[in-house]
Amino acid sequence: MMTFGICLFIFIMQFLWRYIEDLVGKGLDNVVLFELFLYAALQLIPMSLPLSLLLASLMAFGNMGERLELLAVKASGVSLLKAMKPLIMLVACISIGAFFFQNEAMPRINVKFRSLLISIKQKSPELDIPEGSFYSGINNYSLYVKKKNKETGMLKDVMIYDTSSGFDNMSVFVCDSALMRVSEDKKYLVLNLFYGQRFANFQQADITNTSNARRRNDNQFVPYGRENFKEKEIIIPFDANFERMDESNLEGTQIAKNIVQLGQSIDSMSLRLDSINVKDRRTIGQHTYLSYKMSDSYKKEKAARDSINKIEKRDKKITENRIDFDSLLASFSRNDMSQYLSAASVEADNSKFNVIEWNQKKSLQKNIRLHEVEWHRKFTLSFACLIFFFIGAPLGAIIRKGGLGMPVVVSVALFIIYYIIDNVGYKMARDGVWYVWQGMWLSSAVLFPLGVFLTYKAMNDSALFNPEAYNKFFRKIMFIKEPRKLNAEERSILVDRIPPVSQLNIEPERLISLQAMDSDLVRDIAKNYIKHGYGKDMQIAAISVLKEREAELDDLIGSQSYEMANEDYTDFCKSALLTGIGYVISLILLILNIPDFSTIIYAAYGILFIRSATYYMMFYAGIIEKSKLYHLFNIIALFTFFPVAFLFVKKDMEKVKEKIGMNI
Repeated sequence: MMTFGICLFIFIMQFLWRYIEDLVGKGLDNVVLFELFLYAALQLIPMSLPLSLLLASLMAFGNMGERLELLAVKASGVSLLKAMKPLIMLVACISIGAFFFQNEAMPRINVKFRSLLISIKQKSPELDIPEGSFYSGINNYSLYVKKKNKETGMLKDVMIYDTSSGFDNMSVFVCDSALMRVSEDKKYLVLNLFYGQRFANFQQADITNTSNARRRNDNQFVPYGRENFKEKEIIIPFDANFERMDESNLEGTQIAKNIVQLGQSIDSMSLRLDSINVKDRRTIGQHTYLSYKMSDSYKKEKAARDSINKIEKRDKKITENRIDFDSLLASFSRNDMSQYLSAASVEADNSKFNVIEWNQKKSLQKNIRLHEVEWHRKFTLSFACLIFFFIGAPLGAIIRKGGLGMPVVVSVALFIIYYIIDNVGYKMARDGVWYVWQGMWLSSAVLFPLGVFLTYKAMNDSALFNPEAYNKFFRKIMFIKEPRKLNAEERSILVDRIPPVSQLNIEPERLISLQAMDSDLVRDIAKNYIKHGYGKDMQIAAISVLKEREAELDDLIGSQSYEMANEDYTDFCKSALLTGIGYVISLILLILNIPDFSTIIYAAYGILFIRSATYYMMFYAGIIEKSKLYHLFNIIALFTFFPVAFLFVKKDMEKVKEKIGMNI
C-alpha cells in the first residue's frame, strides 16, 4: 500500500505537470479541481499498480535477503519458489481484481475524466489584464491599460482595439479611465469608459457597386469618424461560465466500452468493412486498368483459351513460353523504368479516387484498430502485474538490498524500459504498422523472459550481480591470467618483517601520539596515511603499533610479493609488445587513410590495449603510493602515444617492483 501510494502520487504529479497550462488562470472551483484529480488518480491506477508491485517485491525480498532470512528459509529445505507461493496467490488475486477494474470501472472513469478535462480546456481564462502591455485574451479585442487601482478597480489610460467587424472596420477606443465588470450571467464583459474618444471607419453605402468598390480600393486614405464622449458603456462577449461537456458524446467511443461491448463493435465494424471491400473490388474492376477483364470479348477469349489448353494438354510448352517478369524489368533502361514506375504511381493515385468508400474505409479501419487496442489493453496491464512481481521478487533475492535506495533505482529503470517498449508497441498497433496483438503484447513478450530468467537464477543461487564472476569471464575471453593472491605462508613472512616499535626510525612525539590513539584510529592512519598527510614511515609505525597490540593485520599488509609483482610486470611487457605492433599498424592506416580492414585493425588494437591496461592495473593493485589520477593519466597516455608512454611506464614499474620487496 505504501509503494502504491508513492507511485500513484508520482503519476498524479506527472499529470499535473502535463496539464498545468490548461488549469492555471481559469478561476476553476476547488470542487471541480478535486473532481478532476480524483478521476485522474482512478485512471492512473492501472499504470501505478505494476510499478508498485515491482517496487514492493524488490523491497520485501531485498530486506529478507539482507537480513539473511532467505538464507534461513533455504537452509530449512524450502525453495524460493515455494516461499513465494503465498505472494504469487496474492499477486494473482490483485491481477484479477485489476482486470475487473479495467473492464468495469475504467470505461465510466474514462468518460467522466475525458469530458471534464475537455470542459476545462474549453473554458475561457480568468480575466487578468496586465499593466503596461496589450492583453489579447478576449477574441477580436485587444486592451491596453497603463495603470490599475487595485482598491477601486479603476483602470487608467485605457485603449481598446475592436476588430469584431473585421480588420478593415476596426474601432479604437481611447479614454482616461474605465471600470470593468462581468454581467450577472457571466457571458458578457461590461466596460464603462470615461472621458475619451472613439475612432471608426465609415461604412460604405453601396459596396457591391463596382465603381464605388474600385474607387474605395484606389483611395489612399480611408475616411473615418471620431466620437467624443464623457461616459460610454460597451459590452464585449466573454463567456466566463464553466459548462460541462455532455458525457453522451463519449459514450460511443472505445474508451467507454467493456470487453463484451468492444467485441460486438469490432464484429459489426468488420462486417461493414467487408461489405465496403466488396463494393470497392467491384468498382475497381469497372474503373481501373483491370476493366478489360470485365469486357465480353476478354471473357470469350479466356474461355476459348482455357478449353484449348485442357484439350491439347500443352502444359510444358506453355510453361516454356511464359514471360519472366524479372527479366522483362531487367531489359529496360534505368530512365525507362523511372518513367514506367512514375506512370504506374500516377495511375494508382488516380484509381483510388474511383473507390466510392475510400475515406469512410480508412476511418473505419482506424476505428477498428482503436477498439482492438482497447480490448487488448484490458489484459496487458493485468498481466504486467504478474510479470513485474516475477521480476522484482527474484531480483530482490539476488541483490539483497532493502529500503528505498537500490530498489527504487532498479524499479524506475525497469519501468522506464517497459513504458518505452509499451508506447512503441501501442503506436505501431494504432497506426496499423503491426498487427494489434503484436504491438499491445510487445512489452509483455520482452519482459516475460526476463522474469523467467531472474526466477531461475534466484532459485539456483546464481551470482548474477557478483563482479568477480564477470571479471573471470572477461579475463577468459581476453586471455588474461588470473591474479595470484598471497597464501598464508607469504602473509606470515610479511607479518614477521614488520619491525617492532622499539626499532622504528620515527620522531618520538609521533610515536607517543600513535600509542595514545585507539586501535580504530591507528588502523585508519595505516590505511589512509597519504590522505592524512603522512609519509610511509608513519604507515609502518601505525602497523607496528597494531602488531604490538596483537590486532588483525590481514587488511593492512601488502597484497603483492616481489614474485607476484615480477609476474605481472612480465605479463605487461609481453602484452605491450603486441599492443605496440597494433598501435603502429593502426597509425599507418590512419595516416594513409586506407579504409580496407581499418575498422578491424582499430578494434584489434583496442582489445590489445585493454589487455595491457588490465595487467598494468593488476601490477599496481594494493599499491597506494600513486594516486588514481596518476594512473588515469598513464592509461590515457598509453592509449594515445603507446610506444613513448610505454618506456616511461616501464621504467616507473621497475622502480616500484624494486621497492615491493622492502614494503609491507
